[in-house]
Amino acid sequence: MSVLRAEDLGFGYPGFPVGRAVNLVLRAGEILCLLGPNGCGKTTLFKTLLGLIPRQAGRVLLDDCDILSLQRRHVARQMAYVPQAHTTVFPYAVGDMVLMGRTAHRDTFSRPRREDRERAAAALSQMGIGDLSGRDYTRISGGQRQLVLIARALAQDARLIVMDEPTASLDFGNQILVLNEVRKLAAAGLGVVLSTHNPDHAFAYATRVHLLGDGVTQAAGRPVDVLTPEILSRVYGAPIAVERLPSGYHVCVPVDLASAS
Repeated sequence: MSVLRAEDLGFGYPGFPVGRAVNLVLRAGEILCLLGPNGCGKTTLFKTLLGLIPRQAGRVLLDDCDILSLQRRHVARQMAYVPQAHTTVFPYAVGDMVLMGRTAHRDTFSRPRREDRERAAAALSQMGIGDLSGRDYTRISGGQRQLVLIARALAQDARLIVMDEPTASLDFGNQILVLNEVRKLAAAGLGVVLSTHNPDHAFAYATRVHLLGDGVTQAAGRPVDVLTPEILSRVYGAPIAVERLPSGYHVCVPVDLASAS
């Protein structure tokens, strides 16, 4: 059974179409990786899937129900969103930022319960940043803010997590931390869709890949079928080679570097 489905989806902004005719399916226990060049519409697609901006064509289904027919509280209990790292103008404590992930589970004017605070603390600890709980969110690094946003999504306890370039501002160690957590979430039965600029992440972690370019689907399927030298070179406009390591994993390298080796 699909958790999330886009059918012939057109997306963009008033007077400015970005993408068209995108068909996408995410099932429980899967990691779907969205790849594509800068400006191809990955963030706009995610916001449309979440119902944050109006679609221009097609439809988005959550458990076979049109997402526009569902109450926003219900959607928030099913889908969590990790945007790209940002700075808020309000000096919230890190712990309070993560606690906001529990909003969908409370009445509009109710105060956080003890179990809400415990869940937020557990999410911070899960991301290895429990010591930041009392810090000002506006005064921590961009990478730390990204980990806070992921912790907030984890605290939401949704069945589906949409992650917009979750590793973009992270050092290599924290990239591994985040991607291993993504793998654990999928193993626990959650559906995860994430965007990245690194095809190697898709090879190592994704169940399936959706490659977007010029606002349309360029290829979709298993990483080994989609991330070929021919397709990658065409979409990214640069000669790319794909090499298989002794471990069995694949990596992407520029053709001139592959030739030199």
